[in-house]
Amino acid sequence: MSLQQELMSKLKEAMKAKDTVSLESLRAIKSEILLAQTKGGAASELTKEEEIKLLQKLVKQRKDSASIFIEQGRNDLAEPELAQVQIIAQFLPEQMSEGDLKKVIAEIMEKIGATSIKDMGKVMGIASKQLAGKADGKAISTVVKQLLG
Repeated sequence: MSLQQELMSKLKEAMKAKDTVSLESLRAIKSEILLAQTKGGAASELTKEEEIKLLQKLVKQRKDSASIFIEQGRNDLAEPELAQVQIIAQFLPEQMSEGDLKKVIAEIMEKIGATSIKDMGKVMGIASKQLAGKADGKAISTVVKQLLG
């Protein structure tokens, strides 16, 4: 089932359940997909990679907003953002654990001969492509810094 089909069925379920947080999250995904499809002029289907990037962007936006709200002591505003993260994340592939992430990044570092923090750019470039959709950039960056530093 494509992302759009799955999205439409979840939207219907959320409408029937009168779940406003889910509705808001699902409508945001639908809106982003439509914007991405019409960006190039003609409506075209998004590739699986483009869909994953789009979903990751939405999750990141909400996490960033929530962290700002928490810093400002506005937990009332942070909670809906974090709830939306959970709803949007269900459409993403399962994220790698930190242990698995360390193994993969260590293999990449060994393959390209990365030994110091100066090699971080090379490692990040390869790791980001290889782990697209399986881990977010922040987690990859943190592990690379740990292993190189």
